Amino acid sequence: MDARLNLFGNPVAGKFLKHLVLSEKAVSGSELPAATQELVKIRASQINGCGFCTDMHTKEAAAAGESSLRLNLVAAWREATVFTEAERAALELAEQGTRIADAAGGVTDEAWENAAKHYDEDQLAALASLIALINAFNRLNVIVRQPAGDYQPGQF
Repeated sequence: MDARLNLFGNPVAGKFLKHLVLSEKAVSGSELPAATQELVKIRASQINGCGFCTDMHTKEAAAAGESSLRLNLVAAWREATVFTEAERAALELAEQGTRIADAAGGVTDEAWENAAKHYDEDQLAALASLIALINAFNRLNVIVRQPAGDYQPGQF
């Protein structure tokens, strides 16, 4: 399967991706735990059907030491006992932030307040920014049908 558009070879797409990657540095350099960041990226990517990002972030998380048990249970985090309360709050916020179109009210006050119990204001800013950013990456990759499976940790 080939992508509809070579995102890495097209000058406009390349410039856009450069800006997205620069935006990611603000989040990755924050105090939001790295494991939480990867879990959020994986869950949003699963919801959006972005194989490329799901492949990338599960491999990056595994390379960083995340257990296969936790990675295998991200999609079923509500029923899984392997996530902390803070991670569960982040995953809930990620789901609601990704499924905005499915809910007339957007992200609930309850989901926000639950996340605020576990994360300070800077971490919440990083979390909200990360959810918006991974959704942008997901949508771009889904639109062009970026194939999944060949990503190598640290590739980018």
